[in-house]
Amino acid sequence: MESFVSRSVVERGAVRCGKCLLPTRWCICSGLRAVECPVPVDVLMHRREYRRPTSTGRLIQRVMPGTRVHVHGEGTPLSREALVRTDRTLWVLHPDGELPAAMAEAGRLQILVLDGSWSEAARMRRVVEPWGRCIRLPAGLPPSRYGLRKSPAPGMYSTVEALGFLLETLGMAEAATQLRVQFELHVYAGLRSRGAVAAAEKFLAESLLPAELPGCLSALTERRRVGQAPPEPDENAT
Repeated sequence: MESFVSRSVVERGAVRCGKCLLPTRWCICSGLRAVECPVPVDVLMHRREYRRPTSTGRLIQRVMPGTRVHVHGEGTPLSREALVRTDRTLWVLHPDGELPAAMAEAGRLQILVLDGSWSEAARMRRVVEPWGRCIRLPAGLPPSRYGLRKSPAPGMYSTVEALGFLLETLGMAEAATQLRVQFELHVYAGLRSRGAVAAAEKFLAESLLPAELPGCLSALTERRRVGQAPPEPDENAT
């Protein structure tokens, strides 16, 4: 992984957006697009993850309407009643689970993703596993594109990538694609905010962003004057 140089705007203590948590120079809120999904999604997020700009669990909450976030380790233990939807079968996404059923009925599912380090996710899984089924992704998926953190091993994915692959497995290709677009915007802006220009350009070369969000990408890459505010989100965007 590229080592980030000292000219990174993050290291200069730049002011951050209160929503995406990125430095305002690289705020991605103007590119926010809602990702519609018929399966309700919940995020169980470790408390240390909640204010990290690199968290993709927060990204899921921002782009998928109706997503509920439950913070683990904030005092009050999580209860089954607060998490499990009574009319749904809970699927907990984790690498140690079983493969999903080939003909799963999406209308009766609830997906729970775990957001934290691998050790934190393992501890959170032990809390919620008795409440549903632990599900893993199929083999043979593309490598992770989460360039903001180092993966502990091949075949491991960020929270939002894992959710996208599961949606694709369930036949929700459009939702998976749009989620990938939002994820790639998150990673690209994160790399640029660190001054990792070469890594960002390499990432962009294999990205959906130029085709899907050309206006937002252009606004991000143009050099704004110091102190100039980022563009306002498009209120007409879906």
